[in-house]
Amino acid sequence: MTTNLYLIRHGESVPNVEPIIGGPRGDTGLTARGRAQAAALEARLAASALRPDILYTSTLPRTLETAEYVSRALGLPAVPEDDWHELRPGAADGLSHEEWFARHGGPDGRDFDTEPYRTFAPGGESWATFLLRVGAQIDRTVRRHPDQTVVVVCHGGVLEASFYHAFGLGPTGNRVRFAPLNTSITHWRHGPGRHDDRRGWTLVTFNDAAHLHDLDASEQPRPAVPTPASGGED
Repeated sequence: MTTNLYLIRHGESVPNVEPIIGGPRGDTGLTARGRAQAAALEARLAASALRPDILYTSTLPRTLETAEYVSRALGLPAVPEDDWHELRPGAADGLSHEEWFARHGGPDGRDFDTEPYRTFAPGGESWATFLLRVGAQIDRTVRRHPDQTVVVVCHGGVLEASFYHAFGLGPTGNRVRFAPLNTSITHWRHGPGRHDDRRGWTLVTFNDAAHLHDLDASEQPRPAVPTPASGGED
C-alpha cells in the first residue's frame, strides 16, 4: 500500500515580511504577494492531473487563507488540523525576533538552535518536541490513508521536519537547512520499495514552484526567512 503525501507551503505572509513570530496572535494572514502566489498555485492545480482523496490544512491564518485557493482548485473542502502547525512559540507569539531574544534568549548569547530541548518561550515547544509532534502527525496521516493521495497546506518548518522524520534524524543531529519557497510543493511517497516489500519514504519532488515563474518580479517567491520559531522557515 502506497500513500502519496503532498506538502504545500503557504503563500508569503505578513509575519514573513515584518518579520515577527507568527503564532495564532502574530499571524495576520497573507500579503498581496502571497495572495498572487496562491492564485498562481490554484491555476496550476486546477489544470493538473492531481486528484487527491483529502485536503488538510494547518489552522494558522496564513495556511487557512492559502488553503482556500487549494480547495477551489481541487474541489475538496480543507480539513483543519492543529498538529500541522508551525513550531508553537508560546509567550513569544507576535514578538519581533529582537524582542523574542531580549525576553527569552539565553543569558550568555546562546540561541535556540543550539539547545534542542529548550522551549522557545514559556508555553511553547522545543525543537525536539516540534519534531516529535510533526513526525507523529505524518505517521498518523499515512496510517489513516493507505493507498490514497493526501495534500496538506502547512509551513516551512513542517517541511523541514518531514525530512527529519523520513531520514530518521533526531533533534541533536546535524542541523540541515532548507529554503522552501512560498506555495512550493513537496511530494513524498510512502510504500514498498522497488526491490523489496519494506515500507519506506521516497522523495519525489521538493520545492516545486514552477507555477510562479510567470509572475512579475515583485511577486516572485522568496526563500523562507530564517526565524527562531521554526529553526529556519515558517
